[in-house]
Amino acid sequence: MIMVKKRDGRKELFVPEKIMVSALKSGSPPEYARTIAQDIEKSSKDGVTTLEIKTRVLSMLKSKNPEWERNWMVYDTAVKKRVS
Repeated sequence: MIMVKKRDGRKELFVPEKIMVSALKSGSPPEYARTIAQDIEKSSKDGVTTLEIKTRVLSMLKSKNPEWERNWMVYDTAVKKRVS
């Protein structure tokens, strides 16, 4: 069981579906969104931070299609009011 450390210090269970949904919203096809989530889950250790996960997801999106990375950052800024 992998626990993720959130920005505010809380911890919650790693949920790969959250990565899949975000990757899909960025424009990634379902197969690649699933690949990203599986890769992150396999390589993450207990206590991984949301920032570490985000950095790895963005890197994978960018390597496949830079527009997907931009879409993610625009969404993060516009909807979640975060600076990526």
